[in-house]
Amino acid sequence: MSAGGALARVIRSGAAGRSAAEERCDMCAEPVPPEHRHLYDSPQQQVLCACRACSLLFVREEAGDHRYRLIPERRVRLPPVDTEALGVPVGLAFFVPHPDGTVVAHYPGPAGAVRWQVDPAAWRETVSGCPLVEGVAPEVEALLVNTAREARHHWIVPVDDCFRLVALVRSEWRGLSGGTRVWPAVEHFFAELAATPSGGGST
Repeated sequence: MSAGGALARVIRSGAAGRSAAEERCDMCAEPVPPEHRHLYDSPQQQVLCACRACSLLFVREEAGDHRYRLIPERRVRLPPVDTEALGVPVGLAFFVPHPDGTVVAHYPGPAGAVRWQVDPAAWRETVSGCPLVEGVAPEVEALLVNTAREARHHWIVPVDDCFRLVALVRSEWRGLSGGTRVWPAVEHFFAELAATPSGGGST
């Protein structure tokens, strides 16, 4: 996933103080409200903003002709997942499966997200320990993990949530170790995640 499309705008708007009201649909250029849906552009590996009318066009997956996919809205809090085999630097990372079976890990940091490809055997081990992980939708959902500072957060979330987290860490990071602002901001992010209507409990 590149830092183009909606993610790039999130980062730029955070740095420049732009209003979310300035955002526009990437498909038709209509203004979009702060709470709006996103599409995933598979060939470009970008998240795109979508107005209500355009998002409705892609409710059926085949409508996007295998290029555009509507990013789902479900957020599922999982029971503790053993991610030791995956390797999670400083305890914060998200893992995105792809249609070809590969899984890419993303570590949010001061320069954006560092990425690496997960060992297939390690991913299978993780799935065997928590079968719900197998249901993560390729490209548009992620396994999000936060075990930093004794946290115990394991979620299935839309990838646009992960992009918001990347932008948050990048904007709040100070110095070499992150400073005093980034981890409280991350904790607040997960508190808001748990407060969303679909984020209250595991299934």
